[in-house]
Amino acid sequence: MTSLLRLDATSPARTERRPRMANDVDHRPGLALTSRALLRDGMPWLPVSGELHYSRVPRERWTERLRLMRAGGITVVSTYVLWLHHEPVRGEASFEGNLDVAAFVDAARAEGLEAALRIGPWAHGEARNGGFPDWVQDAEVRHRTDDPAYLALVTEWFGRLGAALGGRATPSGLLGIQLDNELYDQPGHLLTLKRLAREAGLSAPLWTATAWGGAQLPAEEVLPLWGGYGDGFWVDADQPWDPTFRAHYFFSDDWDDPGIGVDVRGVEASQRSTLSEWFPAATCELAGGMATAYHRRPRPGALDVAAIAHVKLGSGSAWQGYYMYAGGTNPAEGLEETQATGYPNDMTRMSYDFHAPIGEAGRAAPSHAPLRLQHAFAAAFGDRVAPAVAHFPRVRPSGVEDAETLRWAVRGGFAFIGWHQPHVPLSTFTGAQFEVELGAETLVFPSTPVDIPAGTLARWPLALDVAGTGITWATASALTVLPGDVPTLVLVEDAGIPVEITHDGVVRGASPGGPALRIGGIDVLVLPAADAARTWVVESGARQLLVSDDEVTPDGASDVRRLLVSDDDLTWDADGTVSARTSRPRPEVRAYAGGAWHDLSWRHVSGSPMEAPVPSRVVRHPSTPSGDYGSRAGRQAAPSDAVFDAHAAVYALDVPPGTEDDAVLIVRWAGDVAQLRVDGRTATDRFWDGSALVVNLRDAGVRAGSVVELHVLPLRRDSGVHLPADAADRLAAASGALCAVDSVVLSQRALWREIRG
Repeated sequence: MTSLLRLDATSPARTERRPRMANDVDHRPGLALTSRALLRDGMPWLPVSGELHYSRVPRERWTERLRLMRAGGITVVSTYVLWLHHEPVRGEASFEGNLDVAAFVDAARAEGLEAALRIGPWAHGEARNGGFPDWVQDAEVRHRTDDPAYLALVTEWFGRLGAALGGRATPSGLLGIQLDNELYDQPGHLLTLKRLAREAGLSAPLWTATAWGGAQLPAEEVLPLWGGYGDGFWVDADQPWDPTFRAHYFFSDDWDDPGIGVDVRGVEASQRSTLSEWFPAATCELAGGMATAYHRRPRPGALDVAAIAHVKLGSGSAWQGYYMYAGGTNPAEGLEETQATGYPNDMTRMSYDFHAPIGEAGRAAPSHAPLRLQHAFAAAFGDRVAPAVAHFPRVRPSGVEDAETLRWAVRGGFAFIGWHQPHVPLSTFTGAQFEVELGAETLVFPSTPVDIPAGTLARWPLALDVAGTGITWATASALTVLPGDVPTLVLVEDAGIPVEITHDGVVRGASPGGPALRIGGIDVLVLPAADAARTWVVESGARQLLVSDDEVTPDGASDVRRLLVSDDDLTWDADGTVSARTSRPRPEVRAYAGGAWHDLSWRHVSGSPMEAPVPSRVVRHPSTPSGDYGSRAGRQAAPSDAVFDAHAAVYALDVPPGTEDDAVLIVRWAGDVAQLRVDGRTATDRFWDGSALVVNLRDAGVRAGSVVELHVLPLRRDSGVHLPADAADRLAAASGALCAVDSVVLSQRALWREIRG
């Protein structure tokens, strides 16, 4: 069956307005804000922000995390400033060590990243009291209002924060400041917070606020930011996949999400927020992953995360923002959201891994790869895409239950196809051919109908001009343009779809992985789909394109653009010199230059590769707990310390001495709750969802002679907690309460540096 899918892409752009914010007030030279997009040096700019909480990451790891964020295409690092972490006792605020927010801003700027601070005072972030210290939470004030008694507390805190930042919180030092979080009905209070922050010496060209849930925001005073999660812990354990999650897998001009924050708010918003006439569509909380609550344990896959971001980009997002992008660990016990502190959810005590693109242990997760392809596209073509409106097909899906109608849109000269969702699998869409009216011409592509496999996230060029050469259309995803005497348009094959490229009325087939095609005045290089997860595009000064399975991080501004293929983890210095972390005897890296490939040469810097099992001894066998740990609002509570210590299995892990800085433990396990304890202290913990526990040994405090133990509480089949399908199947197949340690592996890598001629 053949389907001719039609779309009219001739509707006009949004009326351009320029709010006073960022243009006249708190202005930064070279930066402007319009109702269509951000402008940098007069050109549209599509920022990509990722959340990293400095207080949840060891200070000595900040720079390597930031570099790995840059490697993923992040251009703005955002972070909560959690009052609870800084000032547990009134008047005794700390800004030292991991809490040195000024040093964190410096570290971000040193890596060429913009910074955005989410200063609250209320943050949420799965922190106790939403980030209020206990003494603030217990104060007899009307919290999050203009109650003078509450404002007096906020004034003190903002004053301390402003002093700690030491003049960094200015329009030249920060890109943005978010006021409070998920505040729905206090627009006047947001204005008051803005005034108090400015009086404390805190300012930025962009003032932001979360807009979802029908939020009422002060007109023209804050940039509304949106979110989009494809699953969430805040739904009851017995509920199916919620429509508010499902909606994010569809191209749409509806930016509100009534589900985010519903666990705190109590009910979904009765009214939906809409785009402001003054501001572009921008996001701060696209799902980089998802936190795990005790009662409900979503585990989004890499494609789940990438699909939402892809759909938002095709729907009109002018700012891609992720929460979280880099996970971490709470700085101490007792700082997490719990039922005991008034929430309906019990969260993990220490871990804030969030299934993020960069995990708690600092290694790239599978979602890092598909997201960085999108971010490379945004960097290369953002000037076209950012100010452009989205156009939707004549026949659109009938609702979130529709798994038959192809999901696609056209924006900024690209056809976006998003044919993936979790939980309810999609089938291959057969016989697709597209007709897009651009005004001056109508494009029909491909030359013959094609099948669209489930899992396709495509960005096909339409009427794309590259250095004076017009690509009429192509059926491979645009990635970037490599400069040179002959510029190279880089495309990536979409698995299962034949690659065609049309120029001057001639349709040419292309062999992915083969030599570049000379088309007009440019080369067109098509990477095979098999290399997509190994592809990295670095935007740092000049652009670099790297293809590797592993973690790629830039070091300073680069003046080179290089295409590399490798299975190793790659980083590079300001001059483009590459470093590689590998678990093999030496790196294997090929470089593309002048239309040909050559191997790089290396010298060893430090470390030795190791991938070895860690012996474990059963210190204590598990016993079956009651499974009844109480509840709040109908949601199961996590077991108490007494229950955990009475019933958990205890395994002694014989970690070899002399492990290196890069060494991690990879624990594959099954049960209810796990804690990794180092010398009797809980270093991190997890609620089981079928995924491995990955722990950086140095970050966990493991030193020579440390006693390392894994404690695992059994999970009963009648527990009632919500698990991912594969984990639920394993639990159902267990003969009794589930408690197992499948394997413990020590993984570490050697560091090598490129020898350049």
